[in-house]
Amino acid sequence: MDRSPTREVTIVSPPPPPVTVIGIGADGWDGLGPTAREALRAAEVVIGGRRHLGLLPPECHGERVPWPSPLRPAVPGLFAAHTGRRVCVLASGDPMFFGIGRTLAELLGAERLRVLPHPSSVSLACARLGWALEEAEVISLVGRPLATLNRELYAGRRLLVLSAGAETPTEVAGLLGDRGFGPSRLRVLEQLGSARERCVEGTAEQWPHPPGDPLNVIAVDCAPADGARPLSLAPGLPDTAYDHDGQLTKRHVRAATLAALAPAPGELLWDVGGGSGSIAVEWMRAHRTCRAVSVERDPVRAERIGRNADALGVPGLTVVTGAAPDALAGLPTPDAVFIGGGLTAPGVLEACWAALRPGGRIVANTVTLESEALLADRYRCHGGDLVRLAVSHATPVGAFTGWRQAMPVTQWSATKPLDSRGPGGYAADPAEPVEAEAEAAQGETR
Repeated sequence: MDRSPTREVTIVSPPPPPVTVIGIGADGWDGLGPTAREALRAAEVVIGGRRHLGLLPPECHGERVPWPSPLRPAVPGLFAAHTGRRVCVLASGDPMFFGIGRTLAELLGAERLRVLPHPSSVSLACARLGWALEEAEVISLVGRPLATLNRELYAGRRLLVLSAGAETPTEVAGLLGDRGFGPSRLRVLEQLGSARERCVEGTAEQWPHPPGDPLNVIAVDCAPADGARPLSLAPGLPDTAYDHDGQLTKRHVRAATLAALAPAPGELLWDVGGGSGSIAVEWMRAHRTCRAVSVERDPVRAERIGRNADALGVPGLTVVTGAAPDALAGLPTPDAVFIGGGLTAPGVLEACWAALRPGGRIVANTVTLESEALLADRYRCHGGDLVRLAVSHATPVGAFTGWRQAMPVTQWSATKPLDSRGPGGYAADPAEPVEAEAEAAQGETR
C-alpha cells in the first residue's frame, strides 16, 4: 500500500486580461494609431458613449455596450459581468485628462488598465491658437456650474474652457460681461481634429454667434473693462465682496484666521457656524482642489452662503443646514476645522476635536467672555496658540481723524497630535469626479 504523503496542488489562475482604455478624437477611426486599432479589432467587448461607439467601423466585431447611468456605481458590476473577456473602453481624447480614465483607475485599480491616449482637445486647441499649454488655465464646465469661472477672471489670463454643450459659449460670454470682463476675446473651436473643424470669434460683450456644434472648446483672452477690480486670491477679501447680515468674519481677522488654518491642496475644511461663509469660501479659493463644508443652522444664512460661494467662484462649497454638533454626524473627516459660531452649544468643541484627523488644525474665534473661557480651557488641555486680535480703523472725529476700535477677537488655534492616529492611519476623502459621468452621457470631446 502506497503510504507516501499527499501533496497539495495549488492552481494559479491567470490574471484577467487588462482593460484597454483608448482615447478617440472627433476624427474617429482615422485618427487612431495601429496599436489602438488592433486592440479594438481584437476586443470582445467595447464600452463607451453612444457617440464613440458609433465611430467604430464594421471590422470591429466586439459587443458594443453603452455606459449605464448613473455610471460610477455601475462600473464594478459592469466589468465583473465581462470577466475574462477582452474589453476595450472608448474615451474622449486623453482618458486621464478630465475623463473616464481616473474613474476606472480608482474603481478597478491602475494595474488593470492599459491606456492609449489621443491628443486632448486642450492640446489641439493650443496647437491652433499658438498658446503654450502650460501657461493656459483649463476649466471644465462639464458637469460643473458656470459660476466656476468666477474665480479665474484676471487681466491677461488665458483660459481654455471645456464646454458642456452648444449653449456654453453664449453663457460664458454673458458671465464675462456681468463680471466686468466684456472686452475679453472669445474663440470657440469646434470639432477639433475632424474634417468639420472650425473656429468662430468675437468679444464677450458683443458675442454675435448663435449656438453651434456641442463639441467645442472656448479660448478666452481675459480683458477687464475700465473700472473692473478683480478680487485677489489671497485671504482677506474686502467685506463688501460678501452678501451678509452682519454675521461676517471681518477682513483682517479673516486673513489671520486663514493663515492659522493653513489651507493646502486637496484638504477639507469644516466651517462650523458659517454665517456668510467667508472662511469656507476663501479656503476654497486658496487652491482649486480645496474642499469645504459650511454648517449653518439658520436657513436664510445657509442660502446666502451658497450665493456667496457662486459669486466668488467656488460653487462646489457644500452647505449643511443644521445646528452643531448634531449636523456634523456623517460628514467626511476634516483636515481643518473653523468654529466661528455656536461655541457655547454643548459638545461642539469636543465633537470638532474628536472628528479632526491627526495632524489637522482647529481654529476658533470669539468675542464673548463666556466663549473665551471655553477657549482658555481648550488651550490648557491641548496647547496651541491663544491670541487676541484687535483692529482699529481711522474715522472722522469732527474736523479731525481718530481711531475706532472694533471688538477684539480671541482666537485659539491648535494642531491635533499625530499620536492620536488610529490603526491604519487616515486617508483624505477623494473628490468625486464629475467629468466621467458627463462623458458617458454626452461623449464629450476633450
